[in-house]
Amino acid sequence: MRLMKIALVLAGLLLAVPAMAEPVTLRFWVAWDPAQPDAKAMQAQIAAFEQAHPDIRIETQNIAFSALHDKLVTAVAGGDAPDISWGLPEWFGELYRMGALLDLTPYAADWPGREAIYPNVIEALTIDGKLMAMPHYLGIRALLYHEETLKKAGVAAPPKTWDELVAAAVKVKAATGQYGFGIAGTGVRAPQELIMYLAQNDVAIARRQPDGGYKNSWADDPAELARATEVFAFYRRLLDEGALQPEAAGWGWEEEDSNFALGKYAMAIDGAWMQSRAQQNPEAMADVKVAPPPYKLKPATFFEINPFFLYKSTQHPKEVWSFAAFMTGHDYQAAGRPTTSIRQDVVSPGVWGEGFSSLASTGVVFPPVALGQITRAMEESIGRVLLKKEDPAEVAAWLAKQVNRALRQSGELSSS
Repeated sequence: MRLMKIALVLAGLLLAVPAMAEPVTLRFWVAWDPAQPDAKAMQAQIAAFEQAHPDIRIETQNIAFSALHDKLVTAVAGGDAPDISWGLPEWFGELYRMGALLDLTPYAADWPGREAIYPNVIEALTIDGKLMAMPHYLGIRALLYHEETLKKAGVAAPPKTWDELVAAAVKVKAATGQYGFGIAGTGVRAPQELIMYLAQNDVAIARRQPDGGYKNSWADDPAELARATEVFAFYRRLLDEGALQPEAAGWGWEEEDSNFALGKYAMAIDGAWMQSRAQQNPEAMADVKVAPPPYKLKPATFFEINPFFLYKSTQHPKEVWSFAAFMTGHDYQAAGRPTTSIRQDVVSPGVWGEGFSSLASTGVVFPPVALGQITRAMEESIGRVLLKKEDPAEVAAWLAKQVNRALRQSGELSSS
């Protein structure tokens, strides 16, 4: 009888102990190469986060960047979005327009380390005063140049202006037989390069209007249209004066990067990811240096703020915010993004670190609108100038119309 009583007491105590709750699982869609050092470092950091937060488990799904956009849009439309994902800045306005993104403003009020993030990064991810995405890493662009090739051509210093760039490239071709400059005429990087050149000539692809909509105003502003025309004339000049290899009009980012890494031309606008190319081609890239991109009216570079998107449909907003904030922290950024960090206190010395981060203050971004048709039109505009040899003024006017047509179709065109 006594043993039975003891057993009943113990059973009661066991029943009184609350069961351990299952950890929350966050679905995290990424686009990394798991064999690369940065991916390994990030995976180690995620494991450290899980150890520090035993109530949260991170379920990563690796998806190629080329497929990630369509998969995300389909998942959002079908009500099956992940909790958080990688993404490209070109998708920001589209996902915001779809109502897919979690408003992070309430959580950001107590965001530790926010002051360490570049202020213009936070600004670029804020719409109508609301923080709608978290920064992941920066793909700042700089002028990469083969110093020895320039020296052989009698060019003592990297060019600072468009005129100097063309002149240096022509000298390189005459002295070495190599082309002086390379671009990406097609693919995702083509509109990124174009928006940089437009900004360098004080031109915006679309501006927000007082009614909250966006508009390309080149047709309403002859001076701005003239400056846009000068950008397309610059592309044509690169080709006509022999600064640019004709085939570059059909290059994507792969050709632009690999041909520069192999020393096939002297200069390119490129990113810190080229450090991996330097490791693969140590001899060909031993002389590579970094300088600010040459400009026309004012310094500007493309500010590729790759975001983390947090989705409104998540059932665990506090946990997903905690994870996203962790990935913007010093330890994660220093381990996974040492040369491309969004933090002012994570700056690597040398060409691949300081050479790029020093340009952050001159960064420009796409407007936060649905960009699919707009970037395709921007890409086509380059082809119209370089391949079809259309008049730069006509191309600028054509692009302005295409931008506003796309804004009208997406419901974002200003009525003013």
